[in-house]
Amino acid sequence: MNHETAVAALAALAQSSRLAIFRLLVRAGLDGVNAGGIAQELGLPPATLSFHLKELVHAGLVKSTHDGKFVIYRAQLDRMNHLLAFLVEHCCEGHPEGCSLPAVDCKPKRTRTRKAAFESA
Repeated sequence: MNHETAVAALAALAQSSRLAIFRLLVRAGLDGVNAGGIAQELGLPPATLSFHLKELVHAGLVKSTHDGKFVIYRAQLDRMNHLLAFLVEHCCEGHPEGCSLPAVDCKPKRTRTRKAAFESA
């Protein structure tokens, strides 16, 4: 990751609704969530949700795929891991005993079935 892509990702997340969307998609894991499910969970109107999803997709933090008549959105955890690594790559350089960064566990705390993601729409 370079400086420009890090700034774009951080800018995309520097908005309350987009941060909430990204965190929801992280919780959903690989199953992802369709737009209706996101809107229902977060109480966002469709036009607003569409705008925020576009920004997250443009920043590379979210990916959309078609599954029948649904568009499923998934957090791009690899991209987020690259961002986190970029942010801390020089942490306590020369003095690793001073680094107390928590380990990031990117496994979802709860799993949802694809059917549950669709039913929430």
